[in-house]
Amino acid sequence: MKVLHIIASPRGDESNTLSVSQEFLNGLIASSDDLTVETVDLFTDDLPVVAGDNIESKYTIMVGRKIDPAHQESWKHIEALIDHFLSADLILISSPMWNLSIPYALKYYIDCLIQPGYTFGYSEAGAYPMVVGKKMVVVTTRGGDYSPGTPMHSYDFQEPYLRAIFGFIGITDIAFINAQPMDVTPEMRAEATLQAYAEAKRLAAEVIAVGAVSV
Repeated sequence: MKVLHIIASPRGDESNTLSVSQEFLNGLIASSDDLTVETVDLFTDDLPVVAGDNIESKYTIMVGRKIDPAHQESWKHIEALIDHFLSADLILISSPMWNLSIPYALKYYIDCLIQPGYTFGYSEAGAYPMVVGKKMVVVTTRGGDYSPGTPMHSYDFQEPYLRAIFGFIGITDIAFINAQPMDVTPEMRAEATLQAYAEAKRLAAEVIAVGAVSV
């Protein structure tokens, strides 16, 4: 199984989000002989520009025309990013909640991926997904508690957005590990972290048990 780990935290070893994700990866690694993990660090890796020639190429594709030869070299960087994403069996996203949603770097990456003819298409009936057979695990950390039934739940624009945008391209097999609340008291952070670690280990065991079928 190939895992693509998309890192949307700039804090490196200090990241609470990444510590939970590492528990998940450790669980996979300990139980799988054929596991490979590749990483995209959104705060250090160079991402293609979604502007200029590439935005012109995007709209050229959307109306069913071929890309201008002068724009092809630039567009290859978008294609390479999409190919890398699609090559994974399981996508792991590590994303803290920023201002009730996702970090800007993750939104930028998503804007690179969601391209007509590559991850979704159009028909007379409307848009349709083109990505099949993928599973996704999203690890998040939140300062407050945004769980269902809490006063803050309606402010969670992180999980609903990620479920919607990846569902739009066909990835509906998504599991979330939400470590929360992390910024209320040290004791609550410690408890939330331990609960997230336990969920990460449990989910890793489940992923290994069912292989590439379902999370």
